[in-house]
Amino acid sequence: MSAVNPPDWLATFTLAQPPAGFAANPYPFYAALRQHAPVCWLGSNSVLLTRYDDVLAIYRASVASSDKQVEFAPRLGLGTPIFEHHTSSLVFNDPPSHTRVRRLLMGALNQRAIARMEAGVLTLVDGLLDAMGQQRDVDLIDDFAARIPVEVIGNLLAIPHAQRAPLRGWSLAILSALEPAPSPTVLSQANAAVTDFLACLRKLVAERRRRPGDPQADVLTRLLQGDGEPGTDGMLSETELLHNCIFLLNAGHETTTNLIGNGLHALLTHRSQLERLQAQPELLNSAVEELLRFESPLQLNNRRLTAPMTLRGLELPKGCFVTLGIGAANRDPLAFDLPNELDIARRPNNHLAFGQGAHACSGMNVARLEARVALGRLLLRYPRLALAGEPVRDLRVRFRGFKHLPAKMH
Repeated sequence: MSAVNPPDWLATFTLAQPPAGFAANPYPFYAALRQHAPVCWLGSNSVLLTRYDDVLAIYRASVASSDKQVEFAPRLGLGTPIFEHHTSSLVFNDPPSHTRVRRLLMGALNQRAIARMEAGVLTLVDGLLDAMGQQRDVDLIDDFAARIPVEVIGNLLAIPHAQRAPLRGWSLAILSALEPAPSPTVLSQANAAVTDFLACLRKLVAERRRRPGDPQADVLTRLLQGDGEPGTDGMLSETELLHNCIFLLNAGHETTTNLIGNGLHALLTHRSQLERLQAQPELLNSAVEELLRFESPLQLNNRRLTAPMTLRGLELPKGCFVTLGIGAANRDPLAFDLPNELDIARRPNNHLAFGQGAHACSGMNVARLEARVALGRLLLRYPRLALAGEPVRDLRVRFRGFKHLPAKMH
């Protein structure tokens, strides 16, 4: 797809109805877009960027807004539960609201808090590996990757174990509404998930107000207490509190499940890199970074311009909706040597999987911890782990991961 002449599909390319095969393997399409249409117009006021430098420029631009009210009103429905959620959570807000909420969340997810989490993550992962070892035939998504972040976020918010069963389904439903063209069924499921999750959280918050936990370990108690007086910028409103608790689960669940699942698939299909990691476990940290680059869990992000901006000699108008091709940028040969090759010792590796700047992922170090423990413990205990059967891709374009990843334990 990197021929001299542009491919035929490029003339009508959209993310709402991408070409056949795009969701399964977008990388050849990204390569063609980088070559022939690095600023690809998706409509009269909408563009897709696929080159690393361009995506980075938007991440750093002061005129690139994360507020999604204009975009989400027609797509999600003004006043619906899913609209209220996605326009109240941290990731889709601008300063000063974003700055204030992010400060509180980062205070709850500081390095000391993450260090305290590690023993619990080890215990959780070892317990899952014990159970998997008894099964021989396993699904690395259902039995492993998807179960880790739900438990970690459940522990952070001190959600009772008996109430955790619906969390993964709610998260998938809510995030599926962020696809470029969600169907009425997807929106209905998303609205129901937000409604049910809010009802669960209101009970949890009321109980935590009556019986606060340890703010050093319980993120919900920490967020309830804030870092100032009630009514000041140091406290979250009830709406902000509830929707950012949902955001914590959704962001932590989806991307980390995909990081672990994509990472295992990449290593198991690149045995030389897997064997290198087993022989050199000190490469685990750089391996996690390379897996984030190689198969970015979040493939697309978005911004809206609050003023005109010139990019590659083109003037993007005020109000232009800019889609950031993270997965494409992380395979840009102008930014990474041999970008389509997996190299667990790659340095430097300034990937964009967690974003950049003020909106860099607030839970990135939690995700790194989970991936490091999950991959390291699994490959240590089951060095002959192998895929068994055909993996099943989750064919969404914004998020990249697997629904099922069958394997045999050895």
